[in-house]
Amino acid sequence: MPLRKLTLRPGVNKEVTRYVDEEGWADCDKVRFRAGYPEKIGGWQRISSQTFLGLCRSLHSWVTLSNQKLIGVGTNLKFYLEKGGLYYDVTPERTPSGVSLTNPFTTVSGSTTVTVTDANGGYINGDFVTFSGASAVGGLTLNGEFQITYSTGNTYTIESSSAASSSATGGGSVTAKYQINVGPEVEVPLVGWGAGAWNAGTWGNGEETSIDSLRLWSQSNFGEDLIFGSRNGAIFYWDASNADGLNGRAVALSALSGASNTPTIQNFILVSDVSQFVFCFGANTIGTSIQDPLLIRWSDQANAAQWTPGSTNQAGDIKLSQGSEIVTALQSRQEILVWTDAAMYGLQYLGGALVWGTQLIAANTSIISQNAAAYSDGVTYWMGTDSFYMYDGRARNLPCDLKRHVFNDLNYEQAEQVFAGTNEGFDEVWWFYPSASSTTVDKYVVYNHAQDIWYFGSLARSAWLDTGIKQFPVAATYSNNLVTHEDGLDNNESGTNTAITAFITSGEFDIEDGDRFSFVRRVLPDITFNGSTADSPTATLELLPLQSSGSGYSSPASEGGSSSGSVVRSATVPVEKYTTQINTRVRGRQLSIKVQSEDLGVTWQLGAPRFDIRPDGRR
Repeated sequence: MPLRKLTLRPGVNKEVTRYVDEEGWADCDKVRFRAGYPEKIGGWQRISSQTFLGLCRSLHSWVTLSNQKLIGVGTNLKFYLEKGGLYYDVTPERTPSGVSLTNPFTTVSGSTTVTVTDANGGYINGDFVTFSGASAVGGLTLNGEFQITYSTGNTYTIESSSAASSSATGGGSVTAKYQINVGPEVEVPLVGWGAGAWNAGTWGNGEETSIDSLRLWSQSNFGEDLIFGSRNGAIFYWDASNADGLNGRAVALSALSGASNTPTIQNFILVSDVSQFVFCFGANTIGTSIQDPLLIRWSDQANAAQWTPGSTNQAGDIKLSQGSEIVTALQSRQEILVWTDAAMYGLQYLGGALVWGTQLIAANTSIISQNAAAYSDGVTYWMGTDSFYMYDGRARNLPCDLKRHVFNDLNYEQAEQVFAGTNEGFDEVWWFYPSASSTTVDKYVVYNHAQDIWYFGSLARSAWLDTGIKQFPVAATYSNNLVTHEDGLDNNESGTNTAITAFITSGEFDIEDGDRFSFVRRVLPDITFNGSTADSPTATLELLPLQSSGSGYSSPASEGGSSSGSVVRSATVPVEKYTTQINTRVRGRQLSIKVQSEDLGVTWQLGAPRFDIRPDGRR
């Protein structure tokens, strides 16, 4: 009998059964499609051995006038600027001029724990404080930066690098500079009686709320400078011409010369491409400290400090009508897109007295988190609470072959962690999300807009930045560092290369017509290892037979022989050579194939393998 050539349609589909999807792919990890055929994704390399404090959820890159290539790195504990693999701490100070304390330190002999007394308060557990001017107490001189380990309201504790030689109280005249309060690493749901607002929920039932939202930053460059802020927080400004250079701390926007009515609280910050307007979404109204979650305010044109509307400037505001709060905004080609929790608006520059105007683009739509939207090739894509969407001049649902797989396996209590990113080199939009059993991001789903297909996998990341000032995409890890993706073939997050396991499994297809058993005697693989650095790169091709579509895989898979074999490259020139055939002994009515690699220095692409099949009766 002639060999059967297997060619499957690109993309992974989990909306239907594996048997219905017999001409496609049903499962994968660390695999993408190029020109319709599956291949292993690229590896990642850490930028440097340096790490930062806290969990990063925001990355933004730009270049200063002095050609400094910088990345803003916002974590739940700090705000950094990355340059050349080093992380410079520019976290703003809550008390820039410092607080004067007298003999604030109390030591205990033999202990590294020091109690600090400061009746001014305002600090919380995890905050950072810098002391200067301190004299020795208990054998310790406590100048420098410390993290607050436990706060009681008027006192808190810090940890010294060495133990005190005696029990004492002192330190003399000390200046304490407190950095802005830290934020939560994840959202902490609070459930039960009294958890929600008064009268929330039904009688006799507990309500669910959150102790605090996790720390999310928004940031945008204003010329060569940076404007940034955390959700429900103040706005800060980092000046690239600061005399202290990259060691100079950011300051409150309201502290800039000529500042007028700058917002004191906001949900999201963006600087427009048109004429450098600074926008605050969900800001406080002028003259009050009360936050209006649907209010949009903008500064004067090219003046980040002036927010008082007047006849001689273009500062202003506008309030949206649909929804309860503004979730996020994104600069597109001709407008700024704004999402509330119930609608999507377009914000256009009008000039004149109105300056900016809004247009409702879509009602009854949702967006799952602040960072769930991405802009690629003139189209905006975003993830809602139960669907994916796109906007190319018309907002509509984005059909997804993995919709049920994603939204049925999503931890909605941690939905604010969801974030999107583009990988333009491969025409991809990625969404990272926490699975139902995880409180951290551990899964991803990819839409390839050039091929109109989907695929997915497992990967722990907390922020993403596409190529720009870096040659490769950059991602933040749970190891408190940054890595470049599509860089190499292996996992170098820790500084030591480890292998990446990548696989793809097909749907179940009939071996012949599906009405009788057949034997698969051998497989002629079609795999290329171009780009591999291993001397003999290897991938495993496995056959998974079934007696019927509902029987599950046969166990054992083979009939006294083998159900899998290694495809090994033996030469690269003049033509790539690899294993010519795999001898098997597999019997069934249906069959699924799986290709997997798990060695260092390996990359591969699968083409169209061929099967030697013999009929074997009906039973």
